[in-house]
Amino acid sequence: MIDDEKFIRGNVPMTKQEIRILTLAKAQLRSDSVVVDVGAGTGSITIEAALLAPHGKIFAVERKAEAVELIKHNVEKFSVDNVEIICAQAPDGLKDLPALDAAIIGGSGGHLDEILDVLDGKLKVGGQVVINAITIQTTAAALDCLKTRGWSYDACTVQITRLERVGRYDLAKALNPVTIIAAEKN
Repeated sequence: MIDDEKFIRGNVPMTKQEIRILTLAKAQLRSDSVVVDVGAGTGSITIEAALLAPHGKIFAVERKAEAVELIKHNVEKFSVDNVEIICAQAPDGLKDLPALDAAIIGGSGGHLDEILDVLDGKLKVGGQVVINAITIQTTAAALDCLKTRGWSYDACTVQITRLERVGRYDLAKALNPVTIIAAEKN
């Protein structure tokens, strides 16, 4: 996995390395997986997924122009050629996608239910959806949406603490907790 510092970031939020590792493990990618990264931000998950699925295709859907430019720069920096960037608001940016093996949702812009409606028609049976939620409201909405659809799911909340050097000491510095919700389309 790639160190966070190696990504070109700017002022766009980025999924941290430890969360990327867990998210991609939950997505169960194969070398030929077709994946969408919704709310792709800097493209950190997009890039890691592209490296894990070199014979597959990764679609990065992002609505913010600054983030789209960062994704382009990161795709170039890490020399991945199996990424297609879609500058659009989800769910609109999802409608022309092919059948998917996995979907990773890092940002929904408040349209999670509509996004899951579109993904329900795009995901193959057994396909994985992984939602990273940083607010209680997003967690609650995601669980409600998945229950309504009858999808099986699990969730965990992860709190990462990294050591930060302060003078001659190592200080434990906590990152924001993230709830990772993984669901399988039945």
